[in-house]
Amino acid sequence: MKFRWREWIDQLFPPPFNPLPPGVYHWQSPPDAPQPHRMHLRIEPNGEGILILDASTVLHLNQTATEFAYHRIKGTPIEEVSREISKRYRVSKAQVQADYTAFLERLETLLTTPDLDPEIYLDMERHTPYQEFLSAPLRLDCALTYRTEDESIRHVAPVEHVRRELIYEEWQQCLRKAWEAGIPHVIFTGGEPTLRPDLIDLIAFVESLGMVSGLLTTGLRLVEKEYLNRILASGLDHVMIVLDPMNEISWEAIRDVLAADLALTVHLTITPENKTQVQNLIERLAHMKVTRISLSASHPHFGETLQQARDLVARLGLHLVWDLPVPYSHLNPVSLEINVSPESPPQEAGIVWLYVEPDGDVLPFQGATEILGNLLTDPWEMIWKHAKQR
Repeated sequence: MKFRWREWIDQLFPPPFNPLPPGVYHWQSPPDAPQPHRMHLRIEPNGEGILILDASTVLHLNQTATEFAYHRIKGTPIEEVSREISKRYRVSKAQVQADYTAFLERLETLLTTPDLDPEIYLDMERHTPYQEFLSAPLRLDCALTYRTEDESIRHVAPVEHVRRELIYEEWQQCLRKAWEAGIPHVIFTGGEPTLRPDLIDLIAFVESLGMVSGLLTTGLRLVEKEYLNRILASGLDHVMIVLDPMNEISWEAIRDVLAADLALTVHLTITPENKTQVQNLIERLAHMKVTRISLSASHPHFGETLQQARDLVARLGLHLVWDLPVPYSHLNPVSLEINVSPESPPQEAGIVWLYVEPDGDVLPFQGATEILGNLLTDPWEMIWKHAKQR
């Protein structure tokens, strides 16, 4: 009788269940598998998770999906999964089995689908990611250099307080420290990162760690067939090309990357020179089968044009990318992002992603004056503590 009373109370007031312990878990298919795959799962203190597929796509998971991913990585038999989760969530075993099977099928589809977006919110609405629970940022934006292809515009980058560039071995140390801290995604930016002769080696290095890698570039070097092939072979997962509408080589780079079947975003900055051509430029990109577009403006006075451009992107069924870094350039200053004033960086900046300068200094976001520490010389725990205390 006492047991039944307790059971009845539990049904009326289900006791809280504890999430899985935070940590990083890894799975890799056997060497003789016909199609090799690997997965890394980072479980946050609140039970939500980040699943990295083949070092190419980051999936954001709610608590239930995180538990499913955990059991997939651990190889837990489905009977045990259904028994444990049905008890924890007070649902039937049959429902758990159906949900788990559907999750595995969806996961298999994602593993075998080429050129996924670098970030996917699986079983979750896209929102500001659980900042208070993050054990580490979701991404690092690494400015390898502030050098530019056109040295006459060098003044637009904050070069005055960067005395040197880290060498390859130093960047290796920084990137390994980031990976060990649980950061799954890195974007190489600048300046112009293709001016670094070790860029391809750095991409290959983060691929070997298991990180998702992206590149932000003018794209001018990507028209070189041999260079593009080496980039593809290095394991690069996605690229953003900063479009110079007046330069036909910039358009050629977009065509070449599309033909290479590499996940592509095109960034367009609205300037006095192209303000009246924005609609034609976006329609031309859509005609080329570009599906992901990033927008900004060179001056707050172009806010209305920016809004019209955003509306056109929506009408054309294109995906508006708002959370990738915008480069330092005379055509692409960090001055006005979608829904963000020049004085107010995105809310996620400084926690969801951090910015690393060419000398290793870590900033909350690109263009910030506050230095959180140096990724090469300072402990990660200190840098992250400073970031969270802002």
